[in-house]
Amino acid sequence: MTEIKTTPPGRVKSALLNWLGVPIALTNGAFWAEWISANNISGKKVTVNSALQLSAAWACVRLISETLSTLPMNLYRDTSSNKVIAKDHQLYSLLHTQPNADMTAVVFWQAYVASMLLWGAAYVELRISGGVITSLELLLPNRVTFRRLEAGAVQWKYDDPITRRQRTIPESYMWHTPAFTIDGLNGLSPITMGANVFGGAMAADEASANTFKNGMKSSGLVTMDAPLKPDQREDIRNHIKSVSDSGGVMVLEKGAGFEQLHMNPQDAELLSTRAFNVEEICRWFRVPPFMVGHSDKSTTWGTGIESQMIGFVTFVLRPWCVRIEQSIRKSLLTPIERMEYSAEFALEGLLRGDSAARAAFYSSMTQNGVMSRDECRKLENLPPMGGNAAVLTVQSNLLPIDKLGVGIDTGTTAKNALNDWLDNAAKGDQ
Repeated sequence: MTEIKTTPPGRVKSALLNWLGVPIALTNGAFWAEWISANNISGKKVTVNSALQLSAAWACVRLISETLSTLPMNLYRDTSSNKVIAKDHQLYSLLHTQPNADMTAVVFWQAYVASMLLWGAAYVELRISGGVITSLELLLPNRVTFRRLEAGAVQWKYDDPITRRQRTIPESYMWHTPAFTIDGLNGLSPITMGANVFGGAMAADEASANTFKNGMKSSGLVTMDAPLKPDQREDIRNHIKSVSDSGGVMVLEKGAGFEQLHMNPQDAELLSTRAFNVEEICRWFRVPPFMVGHSDKSTTWGTGIESQMIGFVTFVLRPWCVRIEQSIRKSLLTPIERMEYSAEFALEGLLRGDSAARAAFYSSMTQNGVMSRDECRKLENLPPMGGNAAVLTVQSNLLPIDKLGVGIDTGTTAKNALNDWLDNAAKGDQ
């Protein structure tokens, strides 16, 4: 009896099913969700699905994964002078346009990042033909296991939900990207590690829902002027419950009175608890609360939209971008290709919805000789103008003082121009 009490419910169920000779199917989602649910103080079953029912968790995962998925992923070739987009490489179309037959690039990257945010790792099976990667097949993280062989290689196993069989995937055919990790291989899942926070938020939501379900009112008190027998008390309770459930007028005997107990949700700290849970969940995903609609407290990232966006890109998006970019280099490129090719998210894509920021960016790049006007027009999907529009230019108002006028014909210097103007003015007066 003691053993059953200290054993997780899912494992007790597993033991009973095995004892009865009932096989456990891999597609039995309810059983496996109960089996792998994280233990927590609240007693709630914390799984990926249950955690996503919390609006704060859903908003955090959606914010990061959808933002990253909309950024262009480009494959670059390093030349002797600069980097150029390697559209001729077979990986370019897979990373940038369509990784497999079922997904667009946006859907693939959104699910890829969400896997790391929820399960702590993303797994992709490489389909290779003739030594060339032809498809990137996203795998369900909760169905992937691995073991390290004596030779040092990692052997992956996948419980395929389609074939309902477990199959082995060689290390060279697996693209694995762990999220936050302490051993370099096992990614830590925020849902599992933060089970107490997510479970507490679920319990607070349930308590709040029950409170509002009852009209924010608790049970009342029935007062009598004489002692009651047990059966009389039960009759009164049943009568009050019947009136409360079906409506109507309460009828009590002489000397009886009813006093309603009112409960203020703020006094019970339900609202403040739920607000704190939002902040706690945001900490696990490293998302500022104001970006998921929680505006009780002002952000410390500055008051302007530009400051907030810089903070979001620097502290939230960039770590994920670098993690994925280096994982692509490690798993999808050969040792020789790593010396020439690299994959990068184009963070400039965040400016697509801000015309003022794009204009300021283009102005700064052209005026400082970093980009030509034709290069800026290309980013705006405009045809090139040619001629001087393809020439790099800089403003000359910051030249050293001894260089002013150098390279300009003396007849057009400021001094001669001023003298010509004075002569013409004098002739006009005559």
